[in-house]
Amino acid sequence: MEYTVIQKEDKRTDFLSDAAIARFLFTHLEAYGDPLEDIENCLAYVRNKGGFMVVAHEKESIKGATVINETGMRRYIPENILVYIAVNGNTRGQGVGKKLMELALDRAEGDVALHVEPDNPAKKLYEKLGFTNKYLEMRYKKRRA
Repeated sequence: MEYTVIQKEDKRTDFLSDAAIARFLFTHLEAYGDPLEDIENCLAYVRNKGGFMVVAHEKESIKGATVINETGMRRYIPENILVYIAVNGNTRGQGVGKKLMELALDRAEGDVALHVEPDNPAKKLYEKLGFTNKYLEMRYKKRRA
């Protein structure tokens, strides 16, 4: 398994293009995913504003990916947010998710936040890596006309 860090300015090969990574995430996030357009917007944020991706691959086949967006809000909220992490179902249980997280945390400059649903099995991995549940998140949704 190879792991590639992709930053804002990096040129991307066809199999590690934003479109290929977005399709991979859309497929493998399963119940915890977002619409493809939202994932594409997240990857565009990496390219245009800041952050990075770590992609696990064998030859030209993506096996896992994580996306970190830089928040630009140093000191008052974490400098980074882990937006997506997914591992191909056929590759789960082989340590790929843990390695992706370790590489992402090592690469990130500053603290990292993430959102995880209480029933997501990945929650245990995050806790083992040192993530804590400091706050209860609350959201206000504006009604759109």
